[in-house]
Amino acid sequence: DLKMKMRRFLRPGHDPVRERLKRDLFQFNKTVEHGFPHQPSALGYSPFLRLMAIGTRSGAIKLYGAPGVEFMGLHEENNTVMQIHFIPDQCQLVTLLDDNSLHLWSLKQHGGASELREEHRFTLKGPPGSPPSATQVTAVLPHSSREVLYLGTESGSIFVLELPSFRVLEDRTISPEAVLQRISEDNCNRRSCELVEALREHPKNPDQILIGYSRGLIVLWDLRAGRSFVWLSFQQLENLYWQRDGSKFISCHYDGSYTQWPVSSDNRQPEPLENTVPYGPFPCKAISKIYWQTTKNGLPYIIFQGGMPRASYGDRHSISVIHGSQQTAFDFTSRVIDFFIIFSSDPAAEFDDPSALVVLAEEELVVIDLKSAGWPAVHPPYLASLHCSAITCSHHVSNIPLKLWERIISAGSKQNIHYSSMPWPIDGGTNIAPDPPQRDLLLTGHEDGTVRFWDASGVCLHLLYKLSTVRVFLTDADPNDNMNTLGEDEWPPLRKVGTFDPYSDDPRLGIQKIYLCKYSGYLAVAGTAGQVLVMELNDEDAEHVVDHAEADLLQDQEGYRWKGHEKLKTRDGPVRFEAGFQPFVLVQCQPPAVVTSLALHSEWKLVAFGTSHGFGLFDHQQKRLVFVKCTLHPSDQLALEGPLSRVKSLKKSLRQSFRRIRRSRVSSRKRSCWCKGEVDALQEMELAPVQRKIEARSAEDSFTGFVRTLYFADTFLRDSSRHCPSLWAGTNGGTVYAFCLRVPPAERRMDEPVRAEQAKEIQLMHRAPVVGILVLDGRSTPLPEPLEVAHDLSKSPDMQGSHQLLVVSEEQFKVFTLPKVSSKLKLKLTALEGCRVRKVTVANFGSCKTDDYSENDLAVLTNLGDIQIISLPFLKLQIRYPCIRKEDVSGIASCVFTKYGQGFYLISPSEFERFSLSTKWLVEPRCIVEMPEVTSNNHVHNKSGTENGKILFGKSFFSSSLLERKSGRLMEHALLNDESE
Repeated sequence: DLKMKMRRFLRPGHDPVRERLKRDLFQFNKTVEHGFPHQPSALGYSPFLRLMAIGTRSGAIKLYGAPGVEFMGLHEENNTVMQIHFIPDQCQLVTLLDDNSLHLWSLKQHGGASELREEHRFTLKGPPGSPPSATQVTAVLPHSSREVLYLGTESGSIFVLELPSFRVLEDRTISPEAVLQRISEDNCNRRSCELVEALREHPKNPDQILIGYSRGLIVLWDLRAGRSFVWLSFQQLENLYWQRDGSKFISCHYDGSYTQWPVSSDNRQPEPLENTVPYGPFPCKAISKIYWQTTKNGLPYIIFQGGMPRASYGDRHSISVIHGSQQTAFDFTSRVIDFFIIFSSDPAAEFDDPSALVVLAEEELVVIDLKSAGWPAVHPPYLASLHCSAITCSHHVSNIPLKLWERIISAGSKQNIHYSSMPWPIDGGTNIAPDPPQRDLLLTGHEDGTVRFWDASGVCLHLLYKLSTVRVFLTDADPNDNMNTLGEDEWPPLRKVGTFDPYSDDPRLGIQKIYLCKYSGYLAVAGTAGQVLVMELNDEDAEHVVDHAEADLLQDQEGYRWKGHEKLKTRDGPVRFEAGFQPFVLVQCQPPAVVTSLALHSEWKLVAFGTSHGFGLFDHQQKRLVFVKCTLHPSDQLALEGPLSRVKSLKKSLRQSFRRIRRSRVSSRKRSCWCKGEVDALQEMELAPVQRKIEARSAEDSFTGFVRTLYFADTFLRDSSRHCPSLWAGTNGGTVYAFCLRVPPAERRMDEPVRAEQAKEIQLMHRAPVVGILVLDGRSTPLPEPLEVAHDLSKSPDMQGSHQLLVVSEEQFKVFTLPKVSSKLKLKLTALEGCRVRKVTVANFGSCKTDDYSENDLAVLTNLGDIQIISLPFLKLQIRYPCIRKEDVSGIASCVFTKYGQGFYLISPSEFERFSLSTKWLVEPRCIVEMPEVTSNNHVHNKSGTENGKILFGKSFFSSSLLERKSGRLMEHALLNDESE
């Protein structure tokens, strides 16, 4: 009986040793969100913790401090976060959502790490039959005693909530009636006390709070004595701000004015000191928020949002800073959500001495240095606005050699000379995560023709360098246009700030494919209008002519007529380029369709490119076209229309309309508008999420000639005795072409041409699109990257044993023997689920238990949003993880895998979700926030939720063994790499 059980347990394919090993190799974690929160809606700041909080329309809340210190919480309700308030001198904050619910969050330690936890939720209820406005919260004031919250409402009542229980203290409610009893009838009526716009605690006397009602009535309410002092403005009130010493406060108004009011100690009703309309005399927009900051030199900083002249500047999103004779209206390219000032938070300090203005706009975070001359912007170390121009593609490169890294940083620093040198002012907490084990780059291509280089080594995705391809082309915009130039006497004194600029001068500039060789510094980028640029890194500015070559992929065949956009016009003569990657050759595909695949071989100095019409090979050393191959099927008319074409068939327009409707139903949290060119091209193929069964496609299906993948390999193509360079291409119609290449030896490389000859053509029976091609050497190891062996970072490939060819189509994985190309084994994806491969990459997985074991596997993303890990060379499914919702077509299209089992995909136009499939390589927040001992207002601050006065941030800790593993094989590679430079 036991033998029977054992036999059943050890059924074919079940190997307990392998199962244990899989646990040491594979583990799925979503680790950190990079970029800028989608649809931010609220901002909060704790001067005590020096932490900033951002809330979003989908109910997310994110906390940020020093670089690497970050944390995230999600309200169960998918509601908009309207307000965020930190409890003074505590590790707690309160959020108000648009469903009128209040939530108390705490940072508490749990199991060796700390979490942002929701402690309580509460909704203010009115008496039965009362209208919703009776309890609709409009203003929140956490009192410095840390014992209560004051809640102002639409009806004018102010409710008092006990902390942390959220119990309403009904006997302490401040009703409009109670306020009116203490005000002379000449001044106001019941309507004056409707809608509480602002609540502010007196800076020196915690027993007094300032109440601002929207119709202009302002009341200083004494909580103990029940006394009140009254000020009356005849303008609709927007906000209030106390001066530091409590002798004055400022009100700002709907008509674009602000007023200073004195606070006297003798109960007199004082007159306003000053009423100012800074951008008058013509009608102005509301000033919605104001700060009045005192300084040692006597001149205050007056900082306010809005107030612009209505007729000419009503559409501007501005925040003005006035300091003596200096005045600037910072002009943002998206709506301002909120802002705060960083100033001296020491209660004993006599002056505010503001140092920085922090502005949360709808599409970016902007920080202005108020200490330096000219008030420059500070370069943010995180919260990068990834979508300054819409992201159209991305490319990840692991383990960058130090020399290349330093040259990229140097090029970037020359671009950042206009930024402030001020250290990042939001610096709460301490990042205690280990240093990243290697230097990783994420390159994003954008619609405006730029490529941005991001440091993706750690938790903070940081911009290192921005490359623009625009100078090569003649566009309507002059690259020398400076948005910031202003005449001396301009009024209002507007200054453009921020980097968000979604309006591309020409959508044809969009970058569709990027390929960087980290060993040679060669970079190839290809775009929407068939342009392929090859670049090399130059540490100095330079002026040179960019060589041009045309690649006619239709080869003048009859019956074809391109109906899409024209190619971009190029500049004649020399072009000036700044330090960094500089183009030296442009290959222009004809017709100028989207470039759909790109490969670069830096050792052979060759670049291959493909479109929906065919592919070509270019020798970038001799600057000569080697060959082109047309793959277009005679009936494939859609491929001749182009993604930017206005000439669309009715069938196609309807199909896209339905897709748009389907996509618009996706929840706003994950909705995104990724990659216009590539998504258009991908959607013109079949992207239905579920198909009942997979059927062979006919050659007449549209887009069969679309070249999906290109691959260079030194392998056995003609016979088993001689290997040679080769180029492989896979199409959307299931065809694989293989070309033998003859690359002259180095000493004759410039004298003899590179020759190419077609050696093989494989037609997959089911005609499914080919999404990946890979050659395995005699040890069943994927061939190394160009120059990898020369840099001693990889073993030489085994050229003794026979090579194998792996072809990955959307529907199956197939291994062929080389050079005969006979089928050896295959793995078919489940037909019933309608599962299709979308992305495939070879990834190296190391064991978390031992440094001397690692293996290469395939990381595969499907159209269902699943990630599968498949072994090489036996094609056995190891494990499957759900990762992206299958409805999130653009999230799936944007996914990029790294060489060591991590990945990135867009969860919104401005945010990458980072994930890890490896037990060994994890990048996630790990940090401590010190909890200072503070005594003020006779309350000793307790240390709730802390251990020894420390708060520990992060989703989970690295175990000590993981920290030790961090210095493993990859770090050795990085060191070797640097030494061999």
